[in-house]
Amino acid sequence: MRLAYSPCPNDTYIFAALTHGLVPDAPRVEVALHDIEELNTAAREGRYELTKISYGAIPFLLDRYCLLRSGGALGRGCGPLVVARPGLALERVRSVAIPGQLTTAYLLLRLLLAERGLESPQVRMLRFDRILGAVERGEVDAGLIIHESRFTYREHGLRSLLDLGEWWEETTGRPIPLGGILARRDLPARQRAAVETSIRRSLAHARTHEDDVIGYVREHAQEMDEHVMRSHITLYVNDFSDDLGAEGEGAVRALLERGAKAGWTPAAPADPFA
Repeated sequence: MRLAYSPCPNDTYIFAALTHGLVPDAPRVEVALHDIEELNTAAREGRYELTKISYGAIPFLLDRYCLLRSGGALGRGCGPLVVARPGLALERVRSVAIPGQLTTAYLLLRLLLAERGLESPQVRMLRFDRILGAVERGEVDAGLIIHESRFTYREHGLRSLLDLGEWWEETTGRPIPLGGILARRDLPARQRAAVETSIRRSLAHARTHEDDVIGYVREHAQEMDEHVMRSHITLYVNDFSDDLGAEGEGAVRALLERGAKAGWTPAAPADPFA
C-alpha cells in the first residue's frame, strides 16, 4: 500500500517504525512525503491508499476515503497563528499568505473572520515554510502559520495577531483538529483495521525505542533546530495521536459541521470514520 504523509517531525515520528518495517505483522507500505496542501490535492485525486490530510479538506474527500482514528494531529494549545509585523492591527490586514485553500488553518480563519464580521483579506498561497519570510519582507500584510513556524516567527521580528486554536477552544470547549489520516474506501475493512493497529504500534515503538526513529525524524527536519524539532513532537504528538476517542471525534464533527453551516464545505456524512 502507498502511504503519504508530511516531512514534519510529528508525522515522521509517528510513522517511522511502520515505514522502516519495525512493526511486526504490519502491512508493507511504500511511502511518499509531501507538503500538507500537496497531500490534500493528491487525496482529491485518490492517489494514495493511505494519506495524511487537513481536517478542513475531509468533507471534499469522503466519497473516496474514510477517516482513521489514529495517527493524526489534534490537541490543545497547538492551533494555527496569524502573524504580522509590529504595529499592524487585524482590522488593517489586506493581504495574508496561507498554506493552502484546503487547510484546516484557512477554514478556521474564515470562520473567525465571519464571526467577527470582518472581510476576508486577499489571500496568497505559499508553502508553509515560505510564509514567515514573505511577511517579514512585506510581500503580504500577514501570514497564517502552521507546523514549526509556531516556534520561530519571533525570530523574523513578527508578532501574533490571532491564535486560532485559542479561539476555537474558547468558542467550542473542544480540542482543535488539525490533520488526520484517511484510508481509501476500496481497501477491505480488515485491511483498514490492520493499518490502524499498525499506526498505533508504530507510535508506541517510537515512544519506547526513540533511538530507532529519531534519525529519520532528524533527516527530514534537517533545516530545523533540534529544540524546535523536539518541541514540535511534544506539542503535536499526544494521546489523540494514538486514538481520537469520543472527545477527539466530537471535535472533528464540530469542525465539519461549522464548515458546512457556513457553506464553505460539503455536508459530511453522519459517520466519517472507518
